Amino acid sequence: MNDKVLFADDEINVLEGIRRQLRTVHDTTIALGPQKGLQAVKEHGPFAVIVSDLRMPEMDGIEFLKKVREKHPDTVRMILTGNADLKAAIEAVNEGSVFRFLTKPCHTTALSMAVSTGIEQYRLVTSEKELLEKTLKGCINMLTDVLALVNPEAFGRASRIRKYCSEIASIFEVKNLWQMETAALLSQIGCVVLSNEALKKIYKGQELAANEKAAYEKHPMIGQDLLSNIPRMEEVAEIIKCQNFVYDSFGMKEQDLQGNEIPLEARILKAVLDFDMLESKGLPKGMAFKKLKDGQGIYDPEVLEVFEHILGTELTYRMEEVSMDELRIAMILAEDIRTKDGVLLISRGQVITEVILSRLNSMAGHSRIKEPIKVFVSGS
Repeated sequence: MNDKVLFADDEINVLEGIRRQLRTVHDTTIALGPQKGLQAVKEHGPFAVIVSDLRMPEMDGIEFLKKVREKHPDTVRMILTGNADLKAAIEAVNEGSVFRFLTKPCHTTALSMAVSTGIEQYRLVTSEKELLEKTLKGCINMLTDVLALVNPEAFGRASRIRKYCSEIASIFEVKNLWQMETAALLSQIGCVVLSNEALKKIYKGQELAANEKAAYEKHPMIGQDLLSNIPRMEEVAEIIKCQNFVYDSFGMKEQDLQGNEIPLEARILKAVLDFDMLESKGLPKGMAFKKLKDGQGIYDPEVLEVFEHILGTELTYRMEEVSMDELRIAMILAEDIRTKDGVLLISRGQVITEVILSRLNSMAGHSRIKEPIKVFVSGS
């Protein structure tokens, strides 16, 4: 458990006194001034508690703690100052989200108790966060497993698009990248209401029956409904709901957002999903992307620009046909891997990993995998 405490002050005598007072009680680090404090946070953080002086040269304690909060929001922040006034206290609490406001001189017992309370608060926040993250991760894994079992065609599509979505979002410096990756993985969760046969028709560009078409058009809303009640998944649910939204939707009544009102992650998802659909119909990458660019107003032009840059790096890949024994980690599947009876094992577009390779090797003896296997191999 992290019990580390950092004190930042511009007076070395004050810092040395605090270290002597608390060295037998807390794991204490001192920093002479805010810049040294930020350096300590970068090199030795995160800290459970950071206590800062209020009045320091170059940067006051409030600004210092705001910067700490940006990098480590769970760290409990306190002010220890000899310049106590109501205005400063209010500003510290509002802008730096300060947990305690202490005045100098502060008795050793009072200071130690305040730090201990801060550590307990840090433990509470981080333990609840860890529990929530584990629960959330479990829910996501369960949903993707259900999709893989119930509808492997839909799961294969979601797995293919995840890589592109993640790379585009990274270039845009999307703050919560996990939301983009999760939305990509679960973008097809609403397709659980569709049969594999219907999805095969969709991906091959074949005509759907009226009931199949209606069900497919509703899958983003179904996905949103499935996810919206899971804690911390509200934004992912909104992304999935908007995955088919047209960028320039002026005059379209069925769409309540347009342009940059649409979440960036949904705009990315729209472009990548449509690109994957075109590839599924047999179009080469270059022609598939040209069709995206020809779709005036359908896609965010900035997203297409970044997507084109990412696709450009794939020009270094060449296609090869390999046997099961020649399949290697980091190869990209150029076509589905199926049994000789036509059963889908791994869908095209996925990067071969140790897990996938192990799975295929375990199946090779009794599933009669169809060979050769077409893959993309880096030409570098």
